Amino acid sequence: MVKYFVTGEDGKLVQTDAFKDACWVDMVNPTDDEVDDAVDATGVPEDMIKAALDEEERARTEFDEGSSMFVVDCPIIEEGESGDTYSTLPLAIIYNKKCIITVCLKGNPVLKDFITGRIKVFCDKPVGFILNFMYGNAKRFLYCLKQIDRKSHRVQAELGRTLKNEEILQLLDLENSLVYFSTSLNSNYKVHEKLSKVEAVATREDYQDLYDDMVIESSQAIEMCKIYKDILSVSMDAYGSVISNNANDTMKKLTVITILLAIPTMIAGFWGMNMPVPWQAQEGDTSTIWFWLVIGITFVLTAIVAFFLVRSMKFRPAGKQRRQRRQKLTRK
Repeated sequence: MVKYFVTGEDGKLVQTDAFKDACWVDMVNPTDDEVDDAVDATGVPEDMIKAALDEEERARTEFDEGSSMFVVDCPIIEEGESGDTYSTLPLAIIYNKKCIITVCLKGNPVLKDFITGRIKVFCDKPVGFILNFMYGNAKRFLYCLKQIDRKSHRVQAELGRTLKNEEILQLLDLENSLVYFSTSLNSNYKVHEKLSKVEAVATREDYQDLYDDMVIESSQAIEMCKIYKDILSVSMDAYGSVISNNANDTMKKLTVITILLAIPTMIAGFWGMNMPVPWQAQEGDTSTIWFWLVIGITFVLTAIVAFFLVRSMKFRPAGKQRRQRRQKLTRK
């Protein structure tokens, strides 16, 4: 899809039906025919226009045949089965003496703000257009990072009540999103440094102020992303330890149960063998006292073993702590 905009008399963007000089060409996932038409009308090299149509394109700058291109990564929010997911997409801003061109695979919220007039831009001032976009893009990163932090807190609160695989997978998705954001923000920052060398930014005070604001927002986003990523990484490790401890506790309980069940099984095996055993009833003896005696011995042995097993599991750490405290007092 391709749209054309020019700056009206009141300073607002006005959409037109065809290409005009000093216009903004907004291209969202264009077809090959639309790319060819844009190349013929604007004189921009085809490889520049198609650069942002590759999802793996890195943030960079390029200058060729009178055209300048700035490719930056932009945050996107997509709806998934387990909630919103966050990732990045490249967006190219290309300009020459004729026009400004933006190319992306999906619509961009910052460009929508340009169209609706929430952010005022001029199609005949490409450097100001780029600075405003990069400033808005940095603020968009900050917004997404805050959303990730809120979602992380909600998922961790749910994990505090019950450990489920679904919440852990959501935290893993958020951690992956922060990795993408961190890589994109660092790449964008390098593009910002190259933008500072553009003559208009270095000579115009209003552009310099806008550039400084953009750098501040971008630096803040990089720092926030690093902090959130470290916190989430530590949280994931902590939940992994909790899950491991829970599994160990479960295995301890199962081990105790197995040992306790082994005692009556072993005794029943001995007295169930097809050979003479102690207290075996003689022919004609109908008394059941020996049966109940064996049952009683089995119960007593099981109870004694259970007592010592439970006691060792509960009181061994406390006893160890008491011994450590006594050793410290003795040293003093």
